[in-house]
Amino acid sequence: MKLNSLDRELLKEIADLHSVPPGAYNIRKNGAALGRESKAGITIIPKEDRPGIDIVIEPGTVDQSVHIPVILTVPDLHDVVYNTFDVGAGSDILIVAGCGIHTSTGKSRHDGIHEFYLRKGAKIRYVEKHYGAGGGAGERVLNPVTILHLEEGAVAELEMIQIRGVDNTVRKTEVYLGPHSRLLMNERLLTHEEQRAESEIIVHLQGEGSSAEVLTRSVGQDRSLQVFKASLIGYGKCKGHLSCDSIIMGAADIRSQPEIWAKSAEAELTHEAAIGKFSGEQIMKLMTFGLDEEEAIKTLLEGYLR
Repeated sequence: MKLNSLDRELLKEIADLHSVPPGAYNIRKNGAALGRESKAGITIIPKEDRPGIDIVIEPGTVDQSVHIPVILTVPDLHDVVYNTFDVGAGSDILIVAGCGIHTSTGKSRHDGIHEFYLRKGAKIRYVEKHYGAGGGAGERVLNPVTILHLEEGAVAELEMIQIRGVDNTVRKTEVYLGPHSRLLMNERLLTHEEQRAESEIIVHLQGEGSSAEVLTRSVGQDRSLQVFKASLIGYGKCKGHLSCDSIIMGAADIRSQPEIWAKSAEAELTHEAAIGKFSGEQIMKLMTFGLDEEEAIKTLLEGYLR
């Protein structure tokens, strides 16, 4: 598998990769497979009916990783991929995904649909990073869809990150929790200039004893627009908490619409939402350590979105 300097730059941003990853992997470039390798306990199979892959993780597989990054480096490409994960009972693995787009002309778009089936007692840590680069009149569009089905006792830890560079995005995440399963989700987003971002999260706490914690943090700069729609739905005895926090800067526009919906008297659901700005006191405190105003704001942003 040959990687040029641009490929390596994009892979570094979205998957922290300098070369071929140590675990199982499938690297997709401009609508085609650039490289693929299965490992013991993890099998990657190309779909026959549509673009994408099936990732099959055998029961009891632990201390393994799967990397499935996508890179787009040509203009006027609309790439659509459907990936399905079957995570075997009692397994515990890391999955790293994401898309990096580099274009200076035309419109490049990636729609990635990922569906997960976590069998009894399975656990995943799923990291998804999106990144856009290139100047000029290029338009970078990313529309990820993530769907998870958790069986009894399964655990999903999601880290969804998009920091700068993406002009338009519609993000959809839907989770179905079985008995005593657990979701921990952390979404981080930064938009600037004229960028537009919409995120919709729906969590169905269907199983008895299921729980969910959804945390979203965002920064809107310049004239960018963000819309958050997040919903926890409790069907029985369950616990859920939803927190949506945003920092607004410049002439940005941010809308936050958290929702908790109880279908049972035994559902315990809470939510909080806040939109504000960095205080002058915070900025001044950092400036007393020798930073100028721009450096102080950058430091606050990095800490807030960590």
